Amino acid sequence: MSARLNSAQPYVIGLFRVVAGLLFAVHGAASLFGVLGGAMGSGGGTIPSGTWPGWYAAVIQLVAGGLVLLGLGTRGAALVASGSMAYAYFDVHQQAALWPIQNGGELSVLFCWAFFLLVFTGSGAFGLDRLATRRTAAAQEPAAEKAPIAA
Repeated sequence: MSARLNSAQPYVIGLFRVVAGLLFAVHGAASLFGVLGGAMGSGGGTIPSGTWPGWYAAVIQLVAGGLVLLGLGTRGAALVASGSMAYAYFDVHQQAALWPIQNGGELSVLFCWAFFLLVFTGSGAFGLDRLATRRTAAAQEPAAEKAPIAA
């Protein structure tokens, strides 16, 4: 049973990455473009361009979420996303109360830890990172292996 679960791990991580990236990117798109209900907490609409920290957080959400969704530069994008959610929790939510259930910071905490996990696991299956890795490995094969053997 354990071997079957282990063989499915890259696929489950890939699906996890897709869902987390999509949800994160949707938050950014909602805040920046007013889609899907617009900026949360403002009754819809968008966050004014350049406002700190909301607009910058939305840009990070859209870009990092999109990269994680595609599995392109997953580890770096996930690190930036995780850090932005840690900042959101400690700067915004924790001022109201200590525990996430008390201060409304559950989503920030979950996103922070989900993206932190992806920093260490990578993109899993279905990611564009894997295509880039395969191409790089193929390009680095020694020329002797590629050359035909002379008889």
